[in-house]
Amino acid sequence: MKRNSLTRFANPTFYRRHCMFEMALSLWRSRTASSTLHLFANTLRGFSSEVTNSSAQKTRETMMNQMMYSDINSRIGSCMPLSAMRIGTIIHNIEMNPGQGGKLVRAAGTSAKILKEPTSAYCLIQLPSGVKKLIDSRCRATVGVVSNPSHGDRKLRKAGHSRWLGRRPVVRGVAMNAIDHPHGGGRGKSKSSGKFGQVSRTPWGKPTKSGYKTGPLKRRR
Repeated sequence: MKRNSLTRFANPTFYRRHCMFEMALSLWRSRTASSTLHLFANTLRGFSSEVTNSSAQKTRETMMNQMMYSDINSRIGSCMPLSAMRIGTIIHNIEMNPGQGGKLVRAAGTSAKILKEPTSAYCLIQLPSGVKKLIDSRCRATVGVVSNPSHGDRKLRKAGHSRWLGRRPVVRGVAMNAIDHPHGGGRGKSKSSGKFGQVSRTPWGKPTKSGYKTGPLKRRR
């Protein structure tokens, strides 16, 4: 299949180590959330051919004034270490190690929450799955929620759309033969394989719900 020449795939970066200024908003087909184009204060010298030194200096002063005289702890899009944030702050794009770049909470519409005041060496946050995790307070994160929260509500138009996303079909175990799956076999469309009361198992025969029974056996009546 020949791809359209106008199709572009993004290769975004999740590193935010310097003061930055949001320039534009862009949409990419390969990302579930929208991406923003930023101009970093320490890289303005590289645009000397397009802007003069005076305008670059003025832009840097404007950016520093906004950071000095505004409450950046509560501004959406602010990036800072976890030690500089308050309890209850909604964050995303969280680092796991200082200077590593954002690794957690990057999917569309997701966010995490700071549960404990980050005064010690570690900060307690709650991930979108509900798991509570301790992260180094020197790690950086971004204030706010990832864009495009309705991404999980979209409906696929046809089965081929799932194949475009790399999702292959999954065959039910009861539709297989007895040699291929513990749930397989039976007569016709019967969902029993001859073993009454059989628990759900994996294709390799291990229980899927509660594991193997390890408690004391029940007394026989």
